[in-house]
Amino acid sequence: MTLSLVVLLPFIGALVAPFFAQAGRTAIAIASSIPAVVALAALFPHWKTLAAGEVLVQTYEWLPSIGLSLSFRLDGLSLLFALLILIIGLLIILYSRYYLKKQENIGKFYSLLLLFMGSMMGIVMSSNLLLMLIFWEMTSLSSFLLISFWNHKQDARRGARMALAVTGGGGLALLAGILLIGNIVGSFELDDVLAAGNQIKAHSLYPIALTLVLLGAFTKSAQFPFHFWLPHAMQAPTPVSAYLHSATMVKAGVFLLARLYPALAGTDQWFYMVSFTGMATLLIGAYVALFKHDLKGLLAHSTVSHLGLITLLFGMGTQLAAVAAVFHIINHAIFKASLFMAAGIIDHETGTRDMRQINGLWRYMPHTATLAMVAASSMAGVPLLNGFLSKEMFFAESLQLNLPGLWAYLPPVVATLAGIFAVAYSARFIHDVFFNGKPLNLPIYPPHEPPRYMKIPVEILVFACLMVGMFPALSVGPLLYAAAAATLGGPVPDYELAILHGFNLPLMMSFFAFFGGLIMYTQRQRFFDFHARFKEVDEKAVFEACVKWAGDRSERLINRLENGSLQRYGLLLLLTALVVAFMPLLDLGVSIGSNGLTPIDLPTTLGALILISAAIATVVMHRERLTSLILLSVVGLMVALAFARFSAPDLALTQLSVEVVTIVLLMLALYYLPSWTPIETAPWVRWRDAAIALAAGLGMTLATLAMLTRPFTSISEFFLENSKPGGGGTNVVNVILVDFRGFDTLGEITVLAIAALGIYAMMKNARLLPPTTDGQGHSWTRDAYPTMLAQISRPLLPLALMVSVFIFLRGHNMPGGGFVAGLVTAVALILQYIANGIEWSEKRMALPYQIMLALGVAAATLTGVGSYAFGYPFLTSSFTYVSLPVVGKFELATAMIFDLGVYLTVIGATLLALTSLSKLSVQPAKSFGSRNAGGA
Repeated sequence: MTLSLVVLLPFIGALVAPFFAQAGRTAIAIASSIPAVVALAALFPHWKTLAAGEVLVQTYEWLPSIGLSLSFRLDGLSLLFALLILIIGLLIILYSRYYLKKQENIGKFYSLLLLFMGSMMGIVMSSNLLLMLIFWEMTSLSSFLLISFWNHKQDARRGARMALAVTGGGGLALLAGILLIGNIVGSFELDDVLAAGNQIKAHSLYPIALTLVLLGAFTKSAQFPFHFWLPHAMQAPTPVSAYLHSATMVKAGVFLLARLYPALAGTDQWFYMVSFTGMATLLIGAYVALFKHDLKGLLAHSTVSHLGLITLLFGMGTQLAAVAAVFHIINHAIFKASLFMAAGIIDHETGTRDMRQINGLWRYMPHTATLAMVAASSMAGVPLLNGFLSKEMFFAESLQLNLPGLWAYLPPVVATLAGIFAVAYSARFIHDVFFNGKPLNLPIYPPHEPPRYMKIPVEILVFACLMVGMFPALSVGPLLYAAAAATLGGPVPDYELAILHGFNLPLMMSFFAFFGGLIMYTQRQRFFDFHARFKEVDEKAVFEACVKWAGDRSERLINRLENGSLQRYGLLLLLTALVVAFMPLLDLGVSIGSNGLTPIDLPTTLGALILISAAIATVVMHRERLTSLILLSVVGLMVALAFARFSAPDLALTQLSVEVVTIVLLMLALYYLPSWTPIETAPWVRWRDAAIALAAGLGMTLATLAMLTRPFTSISEFFLENSKPGGGGTNVVNVILVDFRGFDTLGEITVLAIAALGIYAMMKNARLLPPTTDGQGHSWTRDAYPTMLAQISRPLLPLALMVSVFIFLRGHNMPGGGFVAGLVTAVALILQYIANGIEWSEKRMALPYQIMLALGVAAATLTGVGSYAFGYPFLTSSFTYVSLPVVGKFELATAMIFDLGVYLTVIGATLLALTSLSKLSVQPAKSFGSRNAGGA
């Protein structure tokens, strides 16, 4: 089974799982667990290969031009995280079956859970940084949906928005950092990036790239000062908290530190930024956790603290510290996931998470209490449990930093102090919840043990705490070694996984932290009184206030800029362009390049004068709308002739066809508008606008003069050389549209179809009262169907259709193609509507334009997909030559099917939009636009 399929399995499960919701909670839980089980089975055969230090990489080309490939990697580090994601995910799936209430949307929950699982698998198994970033953002989106699962709760919605805003902002920073790294290395492939560590660190952009990458990691892993979002995400259902916020998503940030460790670590900037951030997070999280009354609040802040511990270890920059960080990732995921699930059981059975109420639960829930106490003891670092081993390694590494002067004492002091707080909040969790008197005013009384299978996930994780704590080398040794080797990107230093390493300073620090924590807990009231002196900051309120402030300022700015005036938008656009281009144009000056000017002949001069005169006349007479529209059509015609004059027949045909359609559209609009516009602007405004227009025109003149009179290389040479051998056509413009840039064309016709459907939807039920007279007060003509126009238009239709087919068929080798042919057909059909009215035309041309749009886009898309069947990239065209009697030799190309899709889309979009506009009148439409359209 391929690595890509291992990543894909949870996404398939996310699509399929909701269909099992009607079959019952057990059925959907079993169905949701299948992807994780199959993925684990697929990973198992690779264990020996990975343990030997080998790396498995599987790559599919996707967008090679930007360095993005579907590249997946399996080494020791990705295997470790994949096992955490899949195994804990399986336990969460089983646990959720009993946690969620019957009335909740369990299908949606399991679907989102699997979506998140797949996103995390994508992060840890991506071998391309851009691909990893895609999955990175998917975890932010899926976690947003999971945190806000109980969307009827305001706190859940706010917590989800906060998490998305913080992690999304970090994702943008990470995107910039990855782009810089790719620019430095010349590749986004992970093997290339890890091998170029020295090159990256020696580059001048390294400090900026490192800062941006760390921002992404710190926001995801809730490091100071971004730690505030994690506790407020605890409004999510407890299975979400156990999975996302202890074992997986918050580990994505530290995974990034581990993955890029060989490429970015080993510098002073790395040491100070990572270690001091981790140190601050470690202390702040540990301190705040002690004073939280909410069970999940305590566990959330303790998670923040432990994430700071892992970050601090990576920041130390020594190899053994990195090994200890990887070890603590394993241990923390195990004991924290079990603690969150135990907290969920307590909440489920008592109706509250307030530790001031849930006292003395030992006598009601002894089994759950035992499991929770073992997990909490592991979190405190009690010997014979897994948390003790990695914390002792942390203490040992804090003593190895060679910092100058008194700074050398800072890491061990911080480590010991954090250990004291960890014991204190763990002791509070155990004593206040399971002992300390009797329950007070529980919403559910008396509490009792949960269903048997709800405890199984907690039992498995607590058993893992014991096994790793007592038999570390046997239980987790090979996996830790493989993950550490992948993290370091080289040899792993000697270390020993043992319960005790003799009586040494790290052990003394452990004992000091343990007894110091117990003493702190016994004196907790004094600490509570001290803490009460300070005003507690509500991070959620601060965040909401910041968002509101930013929103208010943005709204003010938008209201100033966007007042609904097209004139203002045009003014701002031109002023911005002038400001940006002023200095380059000033340096350029008025100069003519070595190519010189093209000689001017009389026809060109005459055409230019007509074009300029018509443009100026349009501006001067713009208040007389019909006159200005006629002048504007002259401008369009002269532009089409200019294209033809300078050897661009395809553009000339397109311009001419578009001009006809545009004029018809504007004529329809003019029918509902006054025939002239009064003067509303002051004289100084008109002079200002004229000056800006002249400046913009002068700037474009200078830029055009400078560019066209100097030698320059163009991509057109490539298209000219490869049009025939690569695309099978001699019409370079058409080959570009349907072959070289076919993906662009597909996007454009899709947008065109969407726009036409949007116009249809807006106009379908809209009605406007048509004017009864023209602008001079004259009544409209009663001749709704001009006889001459009707008689001329009918025989012209087959002729125009024949011409459009001719233009379509010749388009691959001569001027023409689907776009122009579609416009010609659309104009011919529009003429029938104008000459004979809507009723007459629709009876004889019952064309379903919506279906025509769908067929056009589908034909173009299927042409591209069809290339996959022959092993070629999307939209790869093929062509051959066929000989037939009489006809002779001619070309057949798959691009013609694509062009047919363009043809159908253009016809459908044009006619759907125009006929929708023509039916706006509240009176029965008897001609194109209305019965009186002829008078317009």
